[in-house]
Amino acid sequence: MVTRTLLGVCLGGVMSFKPSWVAVLVLVASGVAFAQDPTKVEPSHYKLAFENESVQVVDVHYGPHEKSSMHEHPGGVVVVITGGHLRFTDQQGHVQEVFAKAGESRWFPAFKHKVENLGDTPYNAVYIGIKTKRSASNSHPVESPPQIDAQMEEILAKYISTSRKP
Repeated sequence: MVTRTLLGVCLGGVMSFKPSWVAVLVLVASGVAFAQDPTKVEPSHYKLAFENESVQVVDVHYGPHEKSSMHEHPGGVVVVITGGHLRFTDQQGHVQEVFAKAGESRWFPAFKHKVENLGDTPYNAVYIGIKTKRSASNSHPVESPPQIDAQMEEILAKYISTSRKP
C-alpha cells in the first residue's frame, strides 16, 4: 500500500510534466541507441557494406593514430585486410592492445569500446557481426546460425579478393 501511495505521489508530480518527460525520454533513448551504432557515430571509421536479418557486414578503416568514440558491435568475426597495432578501451576503462596481421580472422564477443590505431599506417578490416534472435519462450538472446545465401557468399568472396590486391 505504501509503495502504491509513493508511486502515485511520484507519478502525480510527473504527470503534470508528461509531454516534457515523454519528449526527454524519447530523445535520451534514441540518443543512446544512436550513439552506440558505429556506422552512425563513427561514419569515417565504419561503413555498412551489407546487412540482412542474420549478419551485418561493416568496412572498418582507421588512419594512423585515429581514435573512435564509445560504440558497440554484436559479436562477430573481424577479417583483417591491412594489419595494425590497436588499443581497445572498454566502458569500464579496461585496456587491451591487439597486434592484427593482414589476412587473419578473429572472433570478438559483443562489447562496448573505443579504438585507437597506435600505428603510423592505416588499419583496414571487415567486421561481420552475427545478429541474435530472441526466442518467444525465452527472454535471453539465442544465437541462431547465420544463413549465408549464395548472394552473401559471392559478395564476401568478391570483397575479400579485391581487398587483398596491392
